[in-house]
Amino acid sequence: QVQLVESGGGSVQAGGSLTLSCAVSPNIHSINYVGWFRQAPGKGREGVAAIQTSSFHTKYADSVRDRFTISQDLANNTAYLQMGSLKPEDTAVYYCAAGGNRLWIGYVDYWGQGTQVTVSS
Repeated sequence: QVQLVESGGGSVQAGGSLTLSCAVSPNIHSINYVGWFRQAPGKGREGVAAIQTSSFHTKYADSVRDRFTISQDLANNTAYLQMGSLKPEDTAVYYCAAGGNRLWIGYVDYWGQGTQVTVSS
């Protein structure tokens, strides 16, 4: 059974930075893709970034490209989402997700519990 536990959410000012962590158990190598989704109040859940654990290939939503970076530390079984130049519109609950090659389009095998990110003006 794969478990995903997010941490690192909080409140920051616009223009600031925040890094989210996703601890994967039993190990990150046990899944093919790890990604981050977010859901703002009154909005649908959208994909933010994803990484293939074996190849380190990444994908980003256009809205966060060049501002956010997804990465992984295989030795520590952890995926990260480094968020910079944060904007108020980035405010959302961020969810770590794991699955296969269709993760980006919503075929999610495992979800984390979510962590709140709030960006103030």
